[in-house]
Amino acid sequence: MRSYSEPQVALPKAWPAFVKSALLQAISLAHFAIIQARGWAANSLNARVRLAAQLERAKAEISLLREEIRLKDARMRAVPASRRPHYLPTERMAILELKAARGWSLTQTARVFLITTATISDWLKRADETGQQAIVQLHEPVNKFPDFVRLLVQRLRILCPAMGKVKMARILARAGLHLGATTIGRMLKESSPRDPESTLAEDAADADGEPRIVTARRPNEVWHVDLSVVPTVAGLAVPWLPHALLQRWPFCWWVAVVVDHFSRRVMGLAVFDCQPTSLQVRQLLALAIRKAGHAPKYIICDKGGQFWSDGFKAWCKRRGIKPRFGAVGRHGSIAVVERFIRTMKAECTRRLLLVPLRKESFRRELDFFALWYNEHRPHEWLDGRTPNEAYFDRPPTNRSSRWEPRSRWPRGSPCAKPRVLVKGQPGARVELAVTFHESRKHLPIITLKRVA
Repeated sequence: MRSYSEPQVALPKAWPAFVKSALLQAISLAHFAIIQARGWAANSLNARVRLAAQLERAKAEISLLREEIRLKDARMRAVPASRRPHYLPTERMAILELKAARGWSLTQTARVFLITTATISDWLKRADETGQQAIVQLHEPVNKFPDFVRLLVQRLRILCPAMGKVKMARILARAGLHLGATTIGRMLKESSPRDPESTLAEDAADADGEPRIVTARRPNEVWHVDLSVVPTVAGLAVPWLPHALLQRWPFCWWVAVVVDHFSRRVMGLAVFDCQPTSLQVRQLLALAIRKAGHAPKYIICDKGGQFWSDGFKAWCKRRGIKPRFGAVGRHGSIAVVERFIRTMKAECTRRLLLVPLRKESFRRELDFFALWYNEHRPHEWLDGRTPNEAYFDRPPTNRSSRWEPRSRWPRGSPCAKPRVLVKGQPGARVELAVTFHESRKHLPIITLKRVA
């Protein structure tokens, strides 16, 4: 019998040089198609379709996280066991806690953390050792404060990892425990720098180009408004045109925010599928004015198309509002609203596991953050007061009497700022109570309770 072979197609000469780039492009194309399908499913009227989309997205995220862990473990396994870095005594305690919480055996724990079962067994046998040479340790007391204060601060860091030491000092002061930022830094055993909040003056220019400096002396006198892009779970990285130029749903949301200058209070929020029009921004401002019951004297914004238009200027004139426009190319000209947007992204949208593709879900997350920000988050510019305390002229919580955990500390001696009187007798023992606004782990509400 005669055998026939399939025709051979010659590959281009330069084909091997572009194989890896072609693979990355193909994966990006598949990602693009999947996101389009997810966007349709997330907005479906059928609840089962929406739940199926959420389940599929969660499974995909779990698969990617497992691949990340596999790559990191593969790199660690390539290092000889004798040359791998040792776990610290406190990390060993954390491993034993995780073993107990997950119900792992010695073999499972050893396989996950790339150590031997004999090592885990030795840790368990020596877990009750005390002293500096103990193989398993809790964090040691620092300075003159009792041991429970150190544990309280470190527990707060675990529950709220994005919170800096200055912010922790502000929040604990509101709860009645006054600690300095340097004291908290020593307790945390870390040296992570904190980015200071900008305190630049808001230089602005009016419609005629005349430079002005606008200062707020009371609430609802000066408002700031700006727009920002928040990437969804799909992300903005699409490597080919024309999709590389798209900044709209389902790849991102457009968020408009209105902030009061005097109190830093969020006055209004809106979410849009694409870049909003001037009319949509004016509708947001009108709604914020109705809720506040008062129109601002000034509105500070940039020279985007939504604001630098005849329609926006005429709308402001009818309401007796004077628009002020930030100087083009000058850093800090609209610093107040830009600082809030940075906080919103750092403490809300980037803390979410998956930014929702459904508008109602994303808007609900932003509303939860705005309520928490206004009522519970101390502000550096306001000396530890919250925006609502400044806006409604309420007594600041951090000026109430404080707990003093050091039993020998003289009552008349100064404490960390703000300096207030001692509540009860020195030597009080307190415990940390952390709740979360609307069960969102990135929106903590910190309180302290006295214990016997």
